[in-house]
Amino acid sequence: MLKTYLLTAAAAIFWGANFNLAKPVVAEMSPYIAGASRYILAAAIMLMIVKFRRERIPARHLKTYLTLGIVGVFGFNLFFFLGMQTTSAVNGALIMALNPLFTAVIAYFVLNDKPNNRQMLAFPVGIIGVAIVVLGAGAELRVSTGDIFIFIANLNWALYNVLVRKLMPKDVSGIASTAGIMTVGAVALTLVALIHGDAFIMPSMIAGSALLIMSICGGVLSYLFWNAGIANLGPAKAAIFMNLVPLTSIVIATFEGLPPNFAQIVGAVIIICAVTYSTTSNNNTDSSKIPANGRE
Repeated sequence: MLKTYLLTAAAAIFWGANFNLAKPVVAEMSPYIAGASRYILAAAIMLMIVKFRRERIPARHLKTYLTLGIVGVFGFNLFFFLGMQTTSAVNGALIMALNPLFTAVIAYFVLNDKPNNRQMLAFPVGIIGVAIVVLGAGAELRVSTGDIFIFIANLNWALYNVLVRKLMPKDVSGIASTAGIMTVGAVALTLVALIHGDAFIMPSMIAGSALLIMSICGGVLSYLFWNAGIANLGPAKAAIFMNLVPLTSIVIATFEGLPPNFAQIVGAVIIICAVTYSTTSNNNTDSSKIPANGRE
């Protein structure tokens, strides 16, 4: 169980670090090129893993891979990198921390899964926490464009979580399906970057290293580690580890000389408490409400 806890925690930590790693990347690369480059690398690695395992990505599931790739890889990453151009790493991570609650709400409309009482109570509390973070709790209240983009990215990821549960093929391994989804996302991101007129560039050592870590650790390894955690802990218990996402970003930002402000600390406490409360139910049926998939 210790190994399971460590792998699950590592996946969440990698995702939290993505918000900090994205800052030097978008400082040198357009968000379109950054997203395409990240998933060209991640998809290539996943395809090599599939080949090594002597598996195949069946063409009969192309429609499913197109849907999930456009929503979960293309949609999420496009708005993620657009948002990270102008918002802070801590703000981005805190907004994304509400993803389990957004997923529960969307599951109600798509899968007719009624949120449990804890989720219904935690959702407005979590929204209040995000509002405090985004508005800054200062004399001049404003919402940045970056925060809006991250919010849209969050909605894309929540919808992806629900669609994975509804559409993911049962006759194909998760690794092969994820390779197909990542490949679709990489192609879509590349096409949009080319249409937008952005050129692929050779990043500096710092930005290039950050992008590589995001691709390998925040993409491939986090997926593999998260699925290992899901298999042994169940989705409800694993979801608690998602609280490590904003905490990781806050710790890294502090070491970078950008400690969280008072509003971010207050919002973080409210959000983490709301998410923890919503995912620690004694009702055994609650775990079925959270899709068992990994975040790319």
